[in-house]
Amino acid sequence: MNRQILLFLLLLPVSLFSQDIKLDRVEPKFWWTGFKNPDVQLLVYGKNIASATVSIDYAGMVVKKIHKVANPNYMFIDVTISKGTRAGIATILFKSKDKVVGKYLYELKARKKGSAERKGFTTADVIYLIMPDRFANGDVSNDNLPGMTEPVDRGNKDGRHGGDIKGIADHLDYLKDLGVTSLWINPLLENNQPKYSYHGYSTTDYYKIDPRFGTNEDYVNLGEAIHQRGMKLIMDMVFNHCGSEHWWIKDLPSSDWLNEWPEFTRSNYRTGTASDPYASQFDSIQFVRGWFDKTMPDLNQHNPFLKNYLIQNSIWWIEYAGLDGIRQDTHPYPYKDMMAEWGKRLLEEYPNFNTVGECWMNYPSAVAYWQKDALNKDGYNSYLPSVFDFPLYDAMNKSFNEAEGWNSGITRLFDILTQDFSYPNPSNVVVFAENHDVNRYLDTQNDDVRKLKMAMAFVLTTRGIPQLYYGTESLMTTGEDKGDGMKRKDFPGGWPGDARDAFTAQGRTDKENDMFDYLQRLLQYRKSSKVLQSGKFRHFIPRDGIYVYYKYNAKDAIMVVLNNNEDPKTIETSRYDEFLKHHQSGTDIITGNSLNDLSKLTVPGKSAMIVELK
Repeated sequence: MNRQILLFLLLLPVSLFSQDIKLDRVEPKFWWTGFKNPDVQLLVYGKNIASATVSIDYAGMVVKKIHKVANPNYMFIDVTISKGTRAGIATILFKSKDKVVGKYLYELKARKKGSAERKGFTTADVIYLIMPDRFANGDVSNDNLPGMTEPVDRGNKDGRHGGDIKGIADHLDYLKDLGVTSLWINPLLENNQPKYSYHGYSTTDYYKIDPRFGTNEDYVNLGEAIHQRGMKLIMDMVFNHCGSEHWWIKDLPSSDWLNEWPEFTRSNYRTGTASDPYASQFDSIQFVRGWFDKTMPDLNQHNPFLKNYLIQNSIWWIEYAGLDGIRQDTHPYPYKDMMAEWGKRLLEEYPNFNTVGECWMNYPSAVAYWQKDALNKDGYNSYLPSVFDFPLYDAMNKSFNEAEGWNSGITRLFDILTQDFSYPNPSNVVVFAENHDVNRYLDTQNDDVRKLKMAMAFVLTTRGIPQLYYGTESLMTTGEDKGDGMKRKDFPGGWPGDARDAFTAQGRTDKENDMFDYLQRLLQYRKSSKVLQSGKFRHFIPRDGIYVYYKYNAKDAIMVVLNNNEDPKTIETSRYDEFLKHHQSGTDIITGNSLNDLSKLTVPGKSAMIVELK
């Protein structure tokens, strides 16, 4: 059916049937046949809609139960879609005293072949993080739109700058040429907040892409373009809170839809309380029920209708946009039993899918608590396959700036990795040196590019799934102002009229091109190196500022040497004979130089040597 005609039919009855009952919204907007779970719960909203009776005229689609809540403007309809039900348009009728007062044409789509078997991002991937408002403005016509409360103002570091989906789509070949394989894009859903809306973490509509970024169809097309290039798409989601201008907030379904307090109360932000065996009830409640910010109402995921709404929303976007992964914001902040159910239901429908949670804590054991199948004393299983390695991030920020000591300098990296026994699956953790919430890595390293190169070499060769941040390849910095807006500066060349274009070699400085070439060489090599992608990891205790580790499998091995000293170091390699005795020569993959004598290796100061052993 023509999309415009269908939309007309969906909306036409809203104002014609009755002045007393009005149908405004049905979510999810459509659904699919063929899921393992045959049930879907529809949120229906409109004036006095709860007083209507409901029927569905479609073979295989049955109303199982109708739930009414305190607010008469809502009802929740449990629908069962039987196995073998055909795709098509189901008619949902709303009646009052045998008179039709609303009609919704609900589309059932057929799932694409192989959808359930889709494979999420893996250790074979390198994730590239993009803040969409700050990456590239491909369509200036959507910068300012009627009904969207915050206009573009590039002069305001905390305002909207106009980056959009088309800007990302226009540079997919740049990203593929760089060598990344997966794109994690900060939230693209509608954030119609009066200010500070650019970051995307104050959702005002869970089923709609913010029109200043583009349309739902633009997002789907972006996913297809990404897949055509052999890359993957990871969607950023937020379950802990929504935006204060969300349409719910103006007319809440029930008094327990939000975690509300007599007066505004912030979370204590102490993530550890969710796993702390000694946590007080007072602290635990304030952590999970306190608000992240005044403009971010805290959602009560213990409300059964909200819980279903959020879980179904994830499944809807996976199926609709062909997602390869999800990044869940502030993962420990919602009720953890609900988050476990979310993870379990996703894996039931998509057994090979990967989801990574933001669990921002400083100790491996604290982060490991949140990974699927962790041996937690309280029996908790999150069903979250992946977590971000914040402890290793913290170590990277310090290690290359410090003098070597028993537990300082490069030994920090070693010490964190020795605690991998905490993780049920240490290979499926995401490793990073910077992201949208922290200062650029160069700022933490006194603008020393050598240290940035060391960090990138480590991220791309250690265990886990590497993640980069947009602009690292062109030496982007935060600058003197360390506010969030400066951590997310515009990519040079992403806007018409920019003074230079860092997407091209001609628009980058010599230093930037050197960094770009360094990263590109590593990334492209990793794309074809099975041993770097999935090999086992083995390391040696650092000595004299030298850290040596190996990635290896039954056929191949790669030796990595990190020299944290200012001066070059020549190392005797007999200590590493358990690996080197099987190899006579190697190739330095950074320089391309052949190494015909492995008994001694000379490594420049503040650098990494990555050797493909022969």
